[in-house]
Amino acid sequence: MILVYYLITVNLAAFILYGADKARAKRGARRIPERNLLFWAWIGGSLGSLLGMRIFHHKTLKPRFFITVPALLVAQLVLIGLCLYQNYHLVTTEYQADIGLEEEITIVQISDLHNQFFGLKQSSLLKKIKEASPDMIVVTGDVVDGHHTSYPIALDFIKGAVKIAPVYYITGNHEAYLEGEKLDDFFDEMRSLGVVILDDTYIETDGYILAGIKDSSLASFNAYGAFDDSKPVILLAHEPQYQDLYRSLGADLVLTGHRHGGQFIIPGAGGFISPEFEFFPGMYEGIHDIDGMKLVISRGLGNSVIPLRINNCPEVVVVKVC
Repeated sequence: MILVYYLITVNLAAFILYGADKARAKRGARRIPERNLLFWAWIGGSLGSLLGMRIFHHKTLKPRFFITVPALLVAQLVLIGLCLYQNYHLVTTEYQADIGLEEEITIVQISDLHNQFFGLKQSSLLKKIKEASPDMIVVTGDVVDGHHTSYPIALDFIKGAVKIAPVYYITGNHEAYLEGEKLDDFFDEMRSLGVVILDDTYIETDGYILAGIKDSSLASFNAYGAFDDSKPVILLAHEPQYQDLYRSLGADLVLTGHRHGGQFIIPGAGGFISPEFEFFPGMYEGIHDIDGMKLVISRGLGNSVIPLRINNCPEVVVVKVC
């Protein structure tokens, strides 16, 4: 959504500036330098600039404008189209994980939504989830964003998800940024909808243990001890780098996110940067076998500090667990 907000703002600003400069020209007042007007077109405001030229009949006879601005508009429309496609086109990635269950279950993992918008009431995202026919939906943190927070967008997703399958949730680092009354109210509303929040707790079923760790506990976790080998353990955590902790707890399958797929995936080199600004992080997506423990890293769905994905479409993860 940050990209969309930026484009709206920069084009509106360009349109207003062209109108203001035309008004100054009529009054004989000091003008806005032409390089400043073209600057707004170059940084993404070419549509607003062109509309300003046409509506206010301004700069339409100068080649510097009537050639440059339309050419920039065409180039930017192509670039914006590619960017929007890569940031809003949902893909489904399916993994298999054999951890010794008696009956196979299908888990849909949603991670790092960051208040991203996927259709009216999150309809496109919910459709993707429904197509996977999940036995459960797990949300591995950052469904809201600490920098551009919208609880209603997050709740649209939650309200739809609980109608598809049971939903289990753990908090990420962005929920930790937002600690306070509004976040507590958000959690209360999720619980009222039937969401099970597994922050530093676990539930035991006949066939497996489903456990969770909230992100703020990862560095000094002591909420519960290691599980024995009587049942397979599925663990939800936000960050993938705490592998030693996950292994010490006896986890057989760990579902994580956080790294946004490296934000920009460079062919032959992999993900470019992590949220901690680590360049070319070793593990940024996929399923990994770590001494018998299966670790899944979702590329996630949304963006935060860096508002753009390149070669890295938002991802719904489906794990067939047996």
